[in-house]
Amino acid sequence: MLSVGDPNTRGDPLTTAYASGKVILFGEHAVVYGRPAIAVPVTQVRACAEIQAAPSGQGLVIRALDLDLTHRLGAAIATDHPAYPLEATVRNTLNTLAIQAIPDLTLTVSSTVPMARGLGSGAALAAAIARALAQHFGKRLAPSEVSDLVYQTEIIHHGTPSGIDNTVIAYEQPVYFVRGQPIEVLDVGRRFWLAIGDTGIRGPTRIAVGDVRRSWQQDPTRYEALFDRIGAIASRARQALVEGDVGTLGPLMNENQELLEAIGVSSPELEALIHSALQAGAWGAKLCGAGRGGNMVALVDARRTKAVAAALRRAGAKGVIVSHVDRH
Repeated sequence: MLSVGDPNTRGDPLTTAYASGKVILFGEHAVVYGRPAIAVPVTQVRACAEIQAAPSGQGLVIRALDLDLTHRLGAAIATDHPAYPLEATVRNTLNTLAIQAIPDLTLTVSSTVPMARGLGSGAALAAAIARALAQHFGKRLAPSEVSDLVYQTEIIHHGTPSGIDNTVIAYEQPVYFVRGQPIEVLDVGRRFWLAIGDTGIRGPTRIAVGDVRRSWQQDPTRYEALFDRIGAIASRARQALVEGDVGTLGPLMNENQELLEAIGVSSPELEALIHSALQAGAWGAKLCGAGRGGNMVALVDARRTKAVAAALRRAGAKGVIVSHVDRH
C-alpha cells in the first residue's frame, strides 16, 4: 500500500493537492449544540489527492490507496460503501466548478491522517480532492467554498456534524467556531506544542454523537448545563490563545476532560494515556474528537515533548504525533 510521497509507477501527476489533519482543543460535542469550540490544524499529517490524465472514454476513476479500492464515477455503489463519500465529494466539487461533463481522469487519494481517530481524516481527504480538482481545471476555490464542499461530505460520514472539521481544515489555521456564526480565525499569541496519542481504537463519530444526542434528549437539563460549562471553557481558552497565555490552557484542558467524562464519551484507554502524559509533565491533556477511542491531546512544553511522547508509548499509545501551532 502506498502512502503520501512513496515512489510509484503511476507516472507524474498533472495536479497534486494536500490538506492537513486537525485536532479539537476545546469544545467537542458541546459545539453540536451551539457552544463554541477551538480547533487547530495538525500539519504533520495530511491527505493527498493526485490527478492524472486518462484514456478517452475512461471517465473519472477514483483510486483510494489506503482503502485498497478502485471506483469508477457513476458505477453502482451503496451509501455505506467507503467509495460513496469520495464520489459525492467529486460530484459536488465538479458541480461547484460548473464542470458539466465527467472528465477522463484518474484521481488517486492517500493519507497519513489516522482514520476514525478524531483527526479529521475524512474531511482532509475531501478538502484535498476539492483543491486538486479546482487546481486541475484552473479555477480557485476560496476557503469558505472548500469548507462548504467538505461539510457536505461530513454529513455522509457523521450524520450531524458540527462543522468544525471542515472549517479548520479548509482554512488551515486555528479557528474559534460557533455553529451558525461567522468563523473567527485565530492568530495565536505564541507557538505551543502538542503531543497526540492514539489509543488504537476506532472511535466512529456518528455513534458517539448519536449516543450523546439520545442522552441529551433523555435529560436535557443536565446536558445543557454540561454543554454550558464546556462552552465557557472554550471562551476562556480563546482569550488565552490570542494573548499567548499558554500556561492557562493546561488546566482548562483538564477541566474540559472532566466534563467529557461526565458526558460519557471518554474511555479507560483514553484516560490511561491522559494520566501518563500528565505524569510526564504535560500541562494539560484531554480526549479529542468524538471519544470512545481515537486520540487524546496533551499540551506540552517544547523541552518535554520527547519525554511525554515516550510516556504515551509506554502507556500503550499505538502512535504519537508531536505537532506545534504557530502564529500567522
